[in-house]
Amino acid sequence: MSGRVRVLVHGASGRMGMTLLRLAADREDLCVCAAVSGRPPKQRVIDGVPYFGASELAGVPAFDVAVDFSLPGGFDALLALCLKRRAALVSGTTGLDDAQRAALESAGGSIPVLWASNFSLGVAVLQDLVARAAAVLSGWDCDIVESHHTRKLDAPSGTALTLGEAAAGQGATPHYASIRAGDIVGEHLVQFTSHGERIELVHRATNRDIFANGALHVAARLAGRNPGHYAIADVLSVDAA
Repeated sequence: MSGRVRVLVHGASGRMGMTLLRLAADREDLCVCAAVSGRPPKQRVIDGVPYFGASELAGVPAFDVAVDFSLPGGFDALLALCLKRRAALVSGTTGLDDAQRAALESAGGSIPVLWASNFSLGVAVLQDLVARAAAVLSGWDCDIVESHHTRKLDAPSGTALTLGEAAAGQGATPHYASIRAGDIVGEHLVQFTSHGERIELVHRATNRDIFANGALHVAARLAGRNPGHYAIADVLSVDAA
C-alpha cells in the first residue's frame, strides 16, 4: 500500500487501547482515523483523533485495518464492519466463544485476519520451547500459571491457553492456575514436573508497550494483503521487537 495505513482502534478506552493510541501517534507509517470505546465519548476529538461509541460503529470513517483489544461483547459488530468495508482485522481480544471463533475463521476467506493471544516475540519463543519440552517429557505433569492485573476479566488468559495448546499438541495434559493482583502486566510460567526434578519456562512482561508495538507493526503490514489467516511470524520481524 502507498501512503500511511489508516487504523481504527477498537477498545480505545482500555489499557491496551490507550497504549495503542499513544504509540501510534509517533509512527510515520500509519495514522489513527478513529477510536472506538464502549460508551459514546464526552469529547469527540482528542489529539486530532475522532472518537466514537460502540453504538456508533457504523459511522466511523474509512479505514484499512482495525486493531481490536476489546471485549467479546463488541467483537461481532467489529468483524461485521471489517467484512463490509473489506478491511483487515488484527485482534487480541480473548474470551471469544465457539461461534465467534467460527465467524473469525470464516472471515479469513474474505479479508486478511490475524488473531493472537499475545503480540510479544518473547511469548512466541516460549510457545516453541513449551512444545519442544512437552515432546520429550512424556508423562511429566504440565502446569501453567498466569498472572495479570486485577482488571483482566478472562481466566485463564488467552496466552495461557495458547501455551497449553502447544503442550497438548505434543501429548501433555496442561493444568491452569490464574492470579489477578495489582497492576501485573503479564506473567506466564509453564512448569513440567516429575519425581525429583522440575523445569520452569517463564515469560514476564514488564511494559505493556511491547504488546501494542507488536500489534501496530502487524497492522501496518497486514493492511492490503490478500484474504486469509495470518500468524505473527508472517508479518512480525525480529527487528520490530
